[in-house]
Amino acid sequence: MTSEAISGPSVRPDLTIIMPAHCGERWIDATLRSVAAEATDRLELIVLDSSPNPATLDIAQGYADRIRLQLLKRPDLLSWQAKTKFAVSIASSEHICWLHQDDIWMPGRAEAVFRWIDAAPDAALHLAPTAIIDAQDRRLGLWRCPLPDGRPLPKEMLLSRLLVQNFISTPAPVFTKAAWDACGGIDNTLWYTADWDLWLKLASVGPVIYHDEVTTGFRVHGDSQTVVGSRNIDDFTCQLETVLNRHLSSFGGCPRTVERAARASIRMNVALAAAAAGQAGRMIGAGAAVLALGPRGIAAYLRDSRLIERIAPRLKAQLRGAF
Repeated sequence: MTSEAISGPSVRPDLTIIMPAHCGERWIDATLRSVAAEATDRLELIVLDSSPNPATLDIAQGYADRIRLQLLKRPDLLSWQAKTKFAVSIASSEHICWLHQDDIWMPGRAEAVFRWIDAAPDAALHLAPTAIIDAQDRRLGLWRCPLPDGRPLPKEMLLSRLLVQNFISTPAPVFTKAAWDACGGIDNTLWYTADWDLWLKLASVGPVIYHDEVTTGFRVHGDSQTVVGSRNIDDFTCQLETVLNRHLSSFGGCPRTVERAARASIRMNVALAAAAAGQAGRMIGAGAAVLALGPRGIAAYLRDSRLIERIAPRLKAQLRGAF
């Protein structure tokens, strides 16, 4: 293992940005440029790179004079989950967020996050919507959370909606190291659903607040892990069911309607992933499972699954030839 750290000011930062990287030279310049535009002494960025070549870290090194930056070459940490787990352990600040190598910050992100954590420093998790962008940074849509704005959320409401679908986009949330430690952090065995599992765990240990401010961009493209990974349909199904079953058992008294909607949601997510891989045969059964929820159940499913918000931007990207 080799490592290189670029020191920043001696004052302790208020926010640590964790960036797991691997062969990110296509995207990381735009990502780092978006952070550099927001850089202050209150934030630090940790980049952990497992690439076999130096290209990604070479690009990151170019931002050392604009961002309080720590660069780590870690070929031994291949998954983003393992990188994240290590980065949290060395983070200087109490508040942490992710920014993957292909996503971006929007103007005003730093100001908004500092406002959130200054107003509610003990909240385990701050949530927000995110813009969906294509490979050319063009906005394709908006990915919201089906949650009320600006106040601590009732735990039962949040868990019942989040069990149906992971509607949280990874670049938007901010969590505390204390909440991470209290819930056990990330599960490295979940290659696809580790973030969903983490949000559910964090929601169980402390207050959660949703802020209806778009401060990040989630990039959709054909080489993203969510696209490539979900092509293994059986394993993809297992990942989804593992998280649902784990948290159904911990959510005492979960209404039967929530479980039915959650299982229908899994069938639809699997069917969509299979269809994207050229296997459309599961769509009929998935559609039937959703219809079986009845009118009120379908309305609640569409609210919680964010199905249209998630699919429409990807279709738009494909039509533009930018996927």
